[in-house]
Parts: sequence; C-alpha cells; structure tokens
Amino acid sequence: MARMAGRRALFAIPVLLAVTFGVFAVAAASPFDPVKAYTGTAGLTARQEDLDRIRANLGVDEPLVSRWWNWLTGVLSGDLGDSAVLRRPVADAIGERVGWSVLLAVTAFALAVLVGTLLGVLAARRRGGWLDRAVSSVAYTLEAAPAFWLGLLAIWFFALHLGVLPAGGLTDTGSDTVTFDQVATHLVLPAAVLGLSQTPWFFLYVREGVGDALEEDPVRGARARGIGERTVLLQHALRSGMLPMLTLIGSRVPELITGALLVETVFSWPGIAAATVEAATSVDFPLLAALTVLATAAVLLGNLLSDLLYGLADPRVGFDG
Repeated sequence: MARMAGRRALFAIPVLLAVTFGVFAVAAASPFDPVKAYTGTAGLTARQEDLDRIRANLGVDEPLVSRWWNWLTGVLSGDLGDSAVLRRPVADAIGERVGWSVLLAVTAFALAVLVGTLLGVLAARRRGGWLDRAVSSVAYTLEAAPAFWLGLLAIWFFALHLGVLPAGGLTDTGSDTVTFDQVATHLVLPAAVLGLSQTPWFFLYVREGVGDALEEDPVRGARARGIGERTVLLQHALRSGMLPMLTLIGSRVPELITGALLVETVFSWPGIAAATVEAATSVDFPLLAALTVLATAAVLLGNLLSDLLYGLADPRVGFDG
C-alpha cells in the first residue's frame, strides 16, 4: 500500500507541473486583460505609461515561461503569490473559502453514496419490479439534469413556495455571527442538490453489481444451504457487488468539483466558486494556478482512494501490481 501511494505521489509531480503550465499558457492566450480587470473603470481614463507600470508590477509583461517559473519557485518556497483581483495573498483567499467548499462536497458525496447504495441494493433484490423501474427512471432523468437547474428548482419549491428552507448564503439575513444551527440549515439545500446530482451513478453501479452478484453460483449455493436472505444479501452479494462502485469514487471527483462550483454559485455558498470565476475572467495567474492545482490534487487523491478501497475490499487485488 505504501509503495503504491509513493508511486502515485511521484506520478503526481509531473502531472501538477504540466497542469500549472497549461493554466498559464491558456491564460496568456485569453482575450481578457488582467490590467483592465485590476484597474476597473479607472483604467479607462488612465495614461498608457501608468497602465504599463501596473502591468510590470503584476508581472504580466514577462514571457510565459518566466511567469510560470517565478510562480513555481515562489510556491516551492511557501509563497502562493498575491491575487490581483482580490487584492490579498492567495493563501488567505483560498484558506477562508476552501473549508466551506470541502464541507459542502463531503456532505453531498456522503449523501450520494448512502442514498445510491441503499436504493441500489433495494432495486437489485427484485430487478424488473416496480421499485426498480421507478427509481431507475428517476436516476436516468437526474443524470441528464444539470446541477444548476436542480438548484434553481429547489430554491423555487423549498425556499419560495414552501418557505421551509433558506434560499442561499451561509447565515440568516442581517446576522453578524456564524452559528452551527444557521450553517446546518443553509447547508441542507445545496448539499441535497449536489448529492442528488451524484446519486444516479452510485445507484446504477450498485444495482448492477449487487444484481449480478445475486445470480452468481456462490450466492445460489448459500441460498440452497438455507442461509437467510438478509445474510446472503449483506454478507455475500453486497460485498461482491460493491467492488465496481468503489472504482466510481475516484472518477466522480471531477464531476463533484464541477457540480460544487455551480451549486455554490446558485446558492451563494461562500466557497471557492466565486474566487474561481473571478480568477478566470480576470486572468489572475497566481489565484487561477493555485485553484487548478487544488482541483487536480483532489482528483488524484480521489483516484488513489478508490484504488486503496478496492484493494482493501478485495484481497485478491495486489497493491504492488
């Protein structure tokens, strides 16, 4: 296990380097001007020499490779740079936002896994039954539904029509303090929407895996020996049928990140979504590169986690293979 994790860590280094260089390359080719984004309306009447001085101070007048290398050496020394659009250090800008994004993503992911697994097992017990057909139809529909559309629908129904949940934000309007009760209440809708957008894949994988496992010879043999249906399902079919779902965990991380950005925007959740949009539209090189590295590292960790879980669940799979 340690050897595989070490190999993955070594593999992550060139991946992260390539991703960060790609960010700088794409940003350099972007039609957006970081100086105009930095100066705002004041840049419309500023003198050209003043704009050139700001461009030099921001470092955007340097060649692409030089900008990337200066940023990389600064990161290795612990300095993520300063955000031009947020006017503060990148580490501070990300640090105050990433915790809320992690809270939303982890809550939604746990909800998707639990609900998808439960419904998948129930549907697999009687494939073709009314429950299987009903939940499968809803799952296929949700697969095609964008997360932002689900979010707008949830706001209309639960916040505007019923008035039982807040429409967005982290705290109540006019509140100066962040309390557990307020955060928990405001987390319900965005976490439910994000989790609901991820549930269909877990449901379909578990349904297929457990359904196939129930038709295997070992499970049939367990039934023939008089073992109870619940024991057969939980101790035999579920463990075998869950293996394909474990590989899904890593592959859903990119979709989870994308969905989280959309959901955060719809619900005004104070995560990294707003910073990501501002960094992209303003060509804020340090902030954009740091956020991209963070997302790439999350994807790599998700893939590693799915491989580790698969190896622990199935001893036949070697970690060093």
